[in-house]
Amino acid sequence: MTSLEAARELLREFPVVDGHNDLPWALRAQVHYDLDARDIAADQSAHLHTDIPRLRAGGVGAQYWSVYVRTDSPEPVADTLEQIDCVRQLLARHPEDLRPALTAADMEAARGEGRIASLMGAEGGHSIANSLGTLRGLYGLGVRYMTLTHNDNVDWADSATDEPKAGGLTAFGREVVREMNRLGMLVDLSHVAATTMRDALDASSAPVMFSHSSARAVCDHPRNVPDDVLERLPANGGMAMVTFVPKFVLQAAVDWTAEADENMRAHGFHHLDTTAEAMKVHRAFEERHPRPVATVSTVADHLDHMREAAGIDHLGIGGDYDGTAFTPDGLADVSGYPNLLAELLERGWSKADLTKLTWKNAVRVLDAAEDVARGLQATRSPSNATIGSLDASAG
Repeated sequence: MTSLEAARELLREFPVVDGHNDLPWALRAQVHYDLDARDIAADQSAHLHTDIPRLRAGGVGAQYWSVYVRTDSPEPVADTLEQIDCVRQLLARHPEDLRPALTAADMEAARGEGRIASLMGAEGGHSIANSLGTLRGLYGLGVRYMTLTHNDNVDWADSATDEPKAGGLTAFGREVVREMNRLGMLVDLSHVAATTMRDALDASSAPVMFSHSSARAVCDHPRNVPDDVLERLPANGGMAMVTFVPKFVLQAAVDWTAEADENMRAHGFHHLDTTAEAMKVHRAFEERHPRPVATVSTVADHLDHMREAAGIDHLGIGGDYDGTAFTPDGLADVSGYPNLLAELLERGWSKADLTKLTWKNAVRVLDAAEDVARGLQATRSPSNATIGSLDASAG
């Protein structure tokens, strides 16, 4: 049996729990939620990284669908509700393949039925608009993790890719973490500054997660996790889910992106400008300087390191499909997970190791968060703190 055949056989019993997929946002951006125009029951490879046939081919057994909205949205709560509605429509349209999941037990039930457990994660604390009541509302609608920030700071937490303001978490930010613990909502530390990571680990009584982040020691990008934080995961019980985004996993791609962004600015464009004029400048740069290509091996290097730092019980996978323009060779879309497992088998990872990476760790973390929540709900009432009262008194 080849390593690829062994990987596929393993995935039939212990499929992948993927921590982050931006399909709902891609459906909004491409067709404004016209699900007939992007019917994921059929091959959508011309438009998307994700559809049901490729999820099946990739051995995906559970997916956290990201209900992401832009940080500059004038109506972030309403936009988040639209994203949740999109996921619910997908589940209603494809009940034979997608099963709603709110708990670890639901995930196991879906595995037993041969369906893909579908959970939701909110990407960015701006989605709650500084309101713990809104946080509870999102939990009630099925959101089971929240990334504390996205690319920009929120009023109560610093992002990895913004100028530091809070120095990590403010007093209200710590209260957000505690209320998430009380609810049973996982605290997601992807996208946050290292100071925020450390503050959240100090504040959280439940396991945390990184839904889509890799190792900073392997690729020096602020979106990745420093070793001292990885080393704290065993005591916390949480997990880091490696991501596939080339500019987060390949140092040459990080350096190339910085040069490409500077080239755009030198020509008078914002580095995220996608107008025809801006893209002409970008394509000319890429012709002169070909984009570095990440591979399956690149991602495996991160997992090898993360295993050394955090241990096999604290790792997972969060591909960020449909949230990135570029993917590694061999991991072009959601059908590629067997290639990663085959690479790890060839590096000496055991089948027992891989069952933890793909399935067991993610289920354990959610189950542990639920257990903590049951204890807290017996002793603590819902918090009605406001950012004004807490952070004004703290400042």
